[in-house]
Parts: sequence; C-alpha cells; structure tokens
Amino acid sequence: MGATLGELAVRFGLELRGDPGLEVDAVATLAGAQPGTLSFLANPKYRRQLRDTRATVVVLAPAAAADCPVAALVADNPYAAYARIAAVLHPPAVAPAGIHPSAVVAGDAVVADSASIGPFVVIEAGCRIGERAVIGAGSMVGAGSQVGDDTRLAARVTLYPGVRIGRRGLIHSGAVIGADGFGFAPERGGYVKVPQVGGVSIGDDVEIGACTTVDRGAIEDTILEDGVKLDNQVQIGHNCRIGAHTVVAGCAGISGSTVVGKRCMIGGAVGVVGHLDIGDDVAVTGYTMVSRSLKGPGVYSSGMPAMEAADWRRVAARVRRIDALAGRVARLEGREPGADDPGSEQE
Repeated sequence: MGATLGELAVRFGLELRGDPGLEVDAVATLAGAQPGTLSFLANPKYRRQLRDTRATVVVLAPAAAADCPVAALVADNPYAAYARIAAVLHPPAVAPAGIHPSAVVAGDAVVADSASIGPFVVIEAGCRIGERAVIGAGSMVGAGSQVGDDTRLAARVTLYPGVRIGRRGLIHSGAVIGADGFGFAPERGGYVKVPQVGGVSIGDDVEIGACTTVDRGAIEDTILEDGVKLDNQVQIGHNCRIGAHTVVAGCAGISGSTVVGKRCMIGGAVGVVGHLDIGDDVAVTGYTMVSRSLKGPGVYSSGMPAMEAADWRRVAARVRRIDALAGRVARLEGREPGADDPGSEQE
C-alpha cells in the first residue's frame, strides 16, 4: 500500500524535509533501500549507512536530519514513528469473515459474524469469539475460552479451557496458553500432581510470540495485563502476574507465583525463580539470574560476558579460591572466618 510523504507527515504529525509529492510503498534498511522505499535511523550504530542510502525518505531524529542526503521525516521517537508508518505500508492480510467448512465449532459457542475461523480449527463448548477476530488454521480454542474483538491467533495456536484474551491481541504459531503449571506435592520419595484449576487472563493489546507458553493458575488465574509483549520461546509459570506494558525477550523463564511490575524490560534468557516481586520500571539484562525480589526501579545484571577460554579458566580457578581468600581477609581484620561480610549483597 503506497502513500505520499505529505500524507505520512500529516497523518503521523511529523516534520517533512523534502518533496511532499514523493511516494513510498515499502520499507527497507538504510543499506538495502531502493527508490520508493522508506527507511529509518534510530540506533547511532547505523548512522554511517545514512550518507549512502538510496531510500526515498528516512525517518530520523532532529539531530540527524542535517546529515540526511534524501527526504527526511523528523520525529522525536524515530523507531515508534517508523513502526506506525510500516503498519500502513504493510497492512496484515484481511481474513475473510466466516467459518471454514472443515472447522469444528460447538453448538453453543458464540462466534461473531465478522470473525474468521480458518481450516481445521476446533472451538469447544462455551467459547466466545469476538468481532473481527481471526482464528488461524489448525488452532484449538478450549472450552469456555474467550477471544476478544480484533484479536488474531496465527496457525496452530492452542488455548486450553478457561483462557480469556482481550482485544487487539496477537498470538503467534505454536503458542500454548493455559497448559498445566508445574505443580507437584512431594510424598514418600515421589510426587502427587496438584490439580491446576485456575485459568489464564490476558488483557488488551498483548502479543505472544511463537512457541511461548503461559501456564494456567493452580487456583487463581495467571494474569498478563494490558500491553504485555512476550517474545518467542518464553515460559510464564503458573500464577504469575505480568504488569502492563512489560516486555520479555526470547528464551526467558519466569517461575510460578512471581509478580512482575509495570513497564519492565526482561532481557533474553533471563531466569527468574518463583515467588518473587519485581517492581515497576525494572530492567533486567540478558542472561541474568534473578534469585531475589527486585523492588526497583533500576537496571539489574548478572553473569559474565564471553571471553577467551584461557582467560575464563583462570577466572574460574580464582573463583574456586574465593572462600579461602575471604577467610584470610577475615582473620587479618580480626573477624571470625564465615562471619557476615559487610560488603556482601543485602536482601
């Protein structure tokens, strides 16, 4: 879908430096752009690519506009402006309203006339599918689940019974919402399964990535508040509560009964142990292990960046000698070895 630069400037409230009659119909990177495409500059790392770009227009910040060799759409937040424009130039395909002949829909399920139910979908008893919702091919909507207006389930999404999803959501392929949480009571060297009788409640404008799993609650619901964004292959344990507009990057795992605040940023491969409280506006960098509550706000990290193997072996050897070294320091300071180190981390 094409648009003129003048139309884009007016629609998104941007300053245009260039010919308003020029047209674009696609987006591209600075390095790979061709005439007729729109690009953006948000990360200073790519500023060197700006001078040679062949894009028709670049979305960028005021500080970079003077160096732009082509037309510029000037924005205080270039990345967000680019995202809105890209959605106009590359709108999602419109799914046809109606129920595919191969779909299986329970007699008491309520499906809006404007909804699109794809091939081989199963919608069980008591479900409600909202206006303009899209249920992709091969998806499963378990008994009593609800899918809100304008929410899209890609192909092969599984909603277990008792899942409620708000409006304008997007659930990618392979996601499983509402499977049993990991609940087992130890007894005589074995385990007794704890029934998981809660559900999953998901707010508006939530996006859940491919092959991500959100477990149902043990008794009460697992909750994702409005605007939460989960990347691919994220695990959310039972009875977690993820605050509004929090983002979680790929391969992160949040163990059961953890409460994460609003507007948090959880990096890739972060591990969070269970029953913790993470405050609002907390950022956790990639590969961090969170083993205590973080009241925040702030940025938290752990782990060690990659280094040459020989250097790592030396560091690891020294780590193994830390206890002995700490004991020597304690004796020099007149303390008993093993006494609390005043410099140690405090809960």
